[in-house]
Amino acid sequence: MANEKQQPYGSVLLKADAILEFLSQQNQPKRLHEIATYTELTNPTALKILNTLLLIGYVQKDPDTKTFSLGPRLIKYANKSLHQISIKQIALPHLEALQEITEETVHLGIHELNHIKYISKIESKKPVSLYSEIGKTIPLYCSAMGKAVLAEFTDEEMRKYLASNHFFQFTENTIMDEKALYAEIDKVKELGYACDDGEHDFEVFCIACSITLNEKNYGAVSVSLPKYRLTDEVLSDLIKNTLICRDNILAELN
Repeated sequence: MANEKQQPYGSVLLKADAILEFLSQQNQPKRLHEIATYTELTNPTALKILNTLLLIGYVQKDPDTKTFSLGPRLIKYANKSLHQISIKQIALPHLEALQEITEETVHLGIHELNHIKYISKIESKKPVSLYSEIGKTIPLYCSAMGKAVLAEFTDEEMRKYLASNHFFQFTENTIMDEKALYAEIDKVKELGYACDDGEHDFEVFCIACSITLNEKNYGAVSVSLPKYRLTDEVLSDLIKNTLICRDNILAELN
């Protein structure tokens, strides 16, 4: 028994993966018997798995030819994954340069479901570094990266965002009404960068720029630090170097 090969849990997922792998390699949609033959499954088993994949949008079926191909939901996930991987790879050396010159915590975030999601972080080596982690999400209206992204919204996108989101007070500095948010967004548009002055995390200051090219937003880059380390000179340097980092990333995307 000790030498018996352990079977993986959820073997049906491996069968589904084999089907998806086969379909991803094909230039044309395939019939059930072709899929079953290639994956070494019986027709009934392959059909059960395909029906489940149809239900969740991972494959699609042509009602006339009865053939199967990859579905739009799976393609959406694949494109999103490629987008995140590419922007992380492109931005990394510029984030490292920004962190080295500012010596503060640097983040790269993307807009996801009306939040900013951290996808990259370079920690400050100074005392009292800030708590954040890859995968964490923060609302758009009370974060520097979020407000930088909101400044790229059309009027209609902004109306939809406000209609589907409620303000929650994280600190005494959190923006709590639409008028104040619009005024803040107008300032971001004028300056080209956004600030979060203790709005999400008390006594934490953050400056951010959106990464947008040809009307497509790739995310935002930010620098965060404890408020007590902020001076007029430090702020001026943060603004200059964050804008340089953003411009260098855009130059590679162009």
